[in-house]
Amino acid sequence: MKRIVMAMVVVAAGGAWTARAGEEGGGAILERDTLTGGWFGLGGPLEERGIAVAVGVTQVFQANTSGGLRTRDGSDQYAGSYDLEVEVDLEALLGLTGGSLLALAEGSWNEGINDEWVGALMGVNDDAGGDRSIDLTELYYEQALLDGRLRVRVGKINLTGGFECRHCPVAFDGNSFANDETAQFLNGALVNNPTIPFPDNGLGVVVHLEPVEGFYLSAGVADADADARETGFNTAFRGPDNFFSVFEMGVVQHAALPCGEAPGAYRVGLWYDPQPKERFDGRGVERDDLGFYLSVDQMLHRENGEDGQGLGVFGRFGLADDAVNEIRTFWSAGARYQGLVPDRDDDVLGFGVAQGRLSSAADFDSRTETVFELYYNCMITPWLSVTPDVQVVINPGGGGAADDAVVLGVRVQVAL
Repeated sequence: MKRIVMAMVVVAAGGAWTARAGEEGGGAILERDTLTGGWFGLGGPLEERGIAVAVGVTQVFQANTSGGLRTRDGSDQYAGSYDLEVEVDLEALLGLTGGSLLALAEGSWNEGINDEWVGALMGVNDDAGGDRSIDLTELYYEQALLDGRLRVRVGKINLTGGFECRHCPVAFDGNSFANDETAQFLNGALVNNPTIPFPDNGLGVVVHLEPVEGFYLSAGVADADADARETGFNTAFRGPDNFFSVFEMGVVQHAALPCGEAPGAYRVGLWYDPQPKERFDGRGVERDDLGFYLSVDQMLHRENGEDGQGLGVFGRFGLADDAVNEIRTFWSAGARYQGLVPDRDDDVLGFGVAQGRLSSAADFDSRTETVFELYYNCMITPWLSVTPDVQVVINPGGGGAADDAVVLGVRVQVAL
């Protein structure tokens, strides 16, 4: 809570703050890409040697103002997280052609308001991670082959981390406009498809191939029993051999518009989960769970051919076995407009709706849970954004125990 108040003070004073940080600080503090100006001048020399370091802090304050499980006694909560990413270009550092390493450490504090106050199946703050000081959540080696058309990752990986095809996020369940809880939507249903039982970050292998420009194939296998707080060797090589696998293919095309090209990505995927799961009807367990998903996004209008200003739309769909999965089918859709307000070219307005159709075999009073979310990501400086956010959750948790909920929030994101 104190950190948000401090950030808001900085925002309020931003118009008059013109202090310079000197030659090491990277120029005017409000014009830098990061708060520290590239680590006070150290970032440039490191990047010349192939080492890039990035630190981001996300802080979210939310209040359940109506409905849900309860609206009193702590229904307003502050939660936050940070991430430290180090990427090493082994070609620049050691001369290893096409090789790179990535390490990601993350920490967080507080659980947010979903479980005790809202009670939604599709959580209202996908950034909330509980009290964790620091975890090494990703550590993998990537090798690029065939002039970069083939990429292989091996190590501790996040299957939703993804690749890029013609500058669009792909593989797996990527989306240009609904895939980042630190800058876009906060609700988990508008970040990733909830019908896909992605495992926690763990040991795995991913292969991404772009045989021709704009068409790609990706396949990944990862430890289904992984815990992101551990190395992964205990669960991957001991006990049951449960490995989650996913396959995705897609097309990325750039349509011609009067003000430049309009990128669009069209993805289709299949997943397989071998873990034994209890059937809702009580008839034992079921293995070999399968599912299907779609994810699309398309720019419809561009204000110019130089940046991302304009209108884009997105949609998702998912299908899973309702005998063992709470959400049988899922869909989401929405739009975002960058630069809608004059002279605010980097601000983004986004609106999305998502609905999960719940399993008829499970004990739900309602057949659906539906989410509406509206946000406005205001770029105060290149390194500081403030995002007011409103969510309406219809039938949270499948109805019965909780009334329709209205959640108000604000997110502050700082790039150090």
